[in-house]
Amino acid sequence: MSPSSDAQAFRDAFANSKRVVILAGAGLSAASGIPTFRGPNGLWKTKSSKLFATPEGFKEDPSGVWQFYHYKREGCLSAQPNAAHRAIASFAVPAVRSRLMPSLQEDKLPLFVTQNFDGLSLRALDELSDQLTPAEIKLARERVIETHGSAFKTICLQCKHINHTFDSPLSPALAGITEQNAGERDIPIDQLPRCGGPDWKGSNRWGRCGGLLRPAVVWFGEVPEGMGEIAKELNWTDLLIVVGTSSLVHPAAGFAKTIKSRGGKVAIVNLERSEGDSDADFLFIGPCEETLPLLLK
Repeated sequence: MSPSSDAQAFRDAFANSKRVVILAGAGLSAASGIPTFRGPNGLWKTKSSKLFATPEGFKEDPSGVWQFYHYKREGCLSAQPNAAHRAIASFAVPAVRSRLMPSLQEDKLPLFVTQNFDGLSLRALDELSDQLTPAEIKLARERVIETHGSAFKTICLQCKHINHTFDSPLSPALAGITEQNAGERDIPIDQLPRCGGPDWKGSNRWGRCGGLLRPAVVWFGEVPEGMGEIAKELNWTDLLIVVGTSSLVHPAAGFAKTIKSRGGKVAIVNLERSEGDSDADFLFIGPCEETLPLLLK
């Protein structure tokens, strides 16, 4: 049976669901100016994922990888949440949940699983400070899982300390690196981002040990974050809403089949048809920043 494009049928399923999971991919942030990875003009069409998204690539060329992530990080810093980010963030507002999801278990906000490391979904929640208390925003943020890490976190290869910062550049040597000139410099390791910052004075304390930092993003061959919590949630999910992803990367690509196997429903909101459409009960094709807010009106 072909998936339905009936918006009201989707709204009815949404309203009757007790547990909801949202899975988002790069298409969610495309309208914010963040390039996708696998689309027609995707990042992996012009860059090698083996060089820039593997532990081996970082070990071979930490200078080149850090230059790549510096300009990606700069793009994330300058980007703003779009209408699709804000539509999803609105689920944190009790009045919105009451209107759209009256059957939702009171203590279970929708779980939002994003494969993006741009931080825009969390920033969309922070924009609701005039509608939510700090405790409500904190609760909503706890229901966001960034499975591929964050552009604004680093991990020390020596002491394993994870740091979260919006400072830029993370080391003076990265200043002025752009997409056009990334990789042209051969930056010595001692000038790359290090644990304790560029003014490290020889301390060996945890979090300030002087070790080489790497971006705290999940590379190919590494285990995505939050998989235990996600697997537990999928056991009880009535509706999975997939937004802006080609459903090619596992394990996230298998979420829809998990939901279907236990009788749940799947809604897909995507710019174009993809391999995962066969699992959809509801399918809506178009820019998610336009389609998703209309579906939730």
